[in-house]
This record gives sequence, C-alpha cells and structure tokens, in this order.
Amino acid sequence: MIVEIDVEAPLPPYEQLRTQIAALIRTGELKEGVRLPSIRQLAGDLGLASGTVARAYRELESAGYLRGRVGHGTVVRAIPEMTDKERDTRLAEAARAYATAVRELGVDLDAALLAARRQLAG
Repeated sequence: MIVEIDVEAPLPPYEQLRTQIAALIRTGELKEGVRLPSIRQLAGDLGLASGTVARAYRELESAGYLRGRVGHGTVVRAIPEMTDKERDTRLAEAARAYATAVRELGVDLDAALLAARRQLAG
C-alpha cells in the first residue's frame, strides 16, 4: 500500500490517509481481505502519530471499508455502497481542499478549472 502525506496540505493528515486508502479500495488496488499494516507500523512508516492513523482506520471502519479485530489486524472489506449524501459530502470536501490549494498557489479560476478538467479526463 503506497500512500503519501503532505504536511503542508490544507487537509489534515488523518483525512489524507483516509481518502487515499478509500481510493485504493474503490479502485481495486486494495482488494477485499487484504490485511493493512498495524497502526504503529503505518504511523512509523509515514512519520505520523499513532492516533492519526487510528483515527483514519476508525473512520474507514465506520464507513464500511475496513474491519478491525484485536489480535487479527485490520482487513479490507468489500467496497461499501456510497449514499448520495455521502458522495455529495465527499465531493464538497474535495472541492474545498482543491479551492484552498488553488488560492494558496495564486492560480486564476480558468487555469484551475483547466487543470481539474485534465485530471478528470485522464
């Protein structure tokens, strides 16, 4: 599992981790039944606090992406169905994070939309 945390990003590290793991599950790069690294191991690998990784894992578990059992580790579950409300919420969060990054870069609206369209098309 390859994830990267950008400490300069406007999105908190736990949310970056949660988003990336969910995306890996949704795209099939992490398949059902795959065991994830322990909280301690992943925190050490990424240079994060254990609580940060634990929060991401908890949120993914409550959303149906993961199943954690003491002594058995954390494993990927089947891809959960996303409600329209969940999809809208996640889209708004992603848009907010993108808008923040665009403002920080000082990019104008046309350039930002062009960059987004290119990424969505590719």
